[in-house]
Amino acid sequence: MQTQRAFDRTFSFEFFPPKTPEGIAKLRATREQLAQLRPKFFSVTFGAGGSTRDRTLETVIEIQSSGNEAAPHLSCIGSTRENITAILEQYKANGIRHIVALRGDLPSGTVDAGEFRYANELVEFIRQQTGDWFHIEVAAYPEVHPQARSPKDDLANFKRKVDAGANSAITQYFFNNDAYFDFVDRCEAAGVKIPIVPGIMPIGNYTQLARFSEMCGADIPRWMRLRLQEFGDDKASIRAFGLDVITDMCDRLLQAGAPGLHFYSLNQAGLTTTIWQRLGL
Repeated sequence: MQTQRAFDRTFSFEFFPPKTPEGIAKLRATREQLAQLRPKFFSVTFGAGGSTRDRTLETVIEIQSSGNEAAPHLSCIGSTRENITAILEQYKANGIRHIVALRGDLPSGTVDAGEFRYANELVEFIRQQTGDWFHIEVAAYPEVHPQARSPKDDLANFKRKVDAGANSAITQYFFNNDAYFDFVDRCEAAGVKIPIVPGIMPIGNYTQLARFSEMCGADIPRWMRLRLQEFGDDKASIRAFGLDVITDMCDRLLQAGAPGLHFYSLNQAGLTTTIWQRLGL
């Protein structure tokens, strides 16, 4: 963890672009509440194959116009160099200087992967087209990407993104700090020296959490899973248990030298704000 201790801490929150007027109003209220915590940036997700392109753009422009830094996700799978260039030009024109560059997933039923196969190709393309205009975040997987052949291959894939020009990384969420510490140690041994910020998923709904975790390969430790299942439909108990577990996890990460935290807020402020206050941030 020595390399990570050297970096300034950054805290950030992630949103997804809302689909309805009610969702827009809810996200606006959430953003205003979380902005009081003075995060480094708000990131906004980008649907498979660019399916939320316009809504992502609208959301980041509103965030940027409110005086906060916005970092749109940009996934390349199913895209062409032409449409990625057009998106980059839109972001530049609106003063966006921060991007989360991802491979992404193909939309359901689509077979054409487009002109990019991997995230390192997208990072390299962004650098070729825009130089140092953008601060580029990439994804990291402490518990190994679910499609990686091995931890060794997964680390090599991560290093390719860094070598292509990534400035920093945000991890997939996890509930086992040792997985993060081991990943950082292996990155240091491989000569990777960028901030690797832990991704944090607050726990408020076990059914939703189990579904997300199955999709992205995040492991819910057996003891946690059994405790959460035991609460059944008792949402208050799930929330209280989740706040205790995640706050303790974040505290240990920061004490060990993690260079900040990135909260997957799910467009809600309550749980994230409570964790933040408990941590004394």
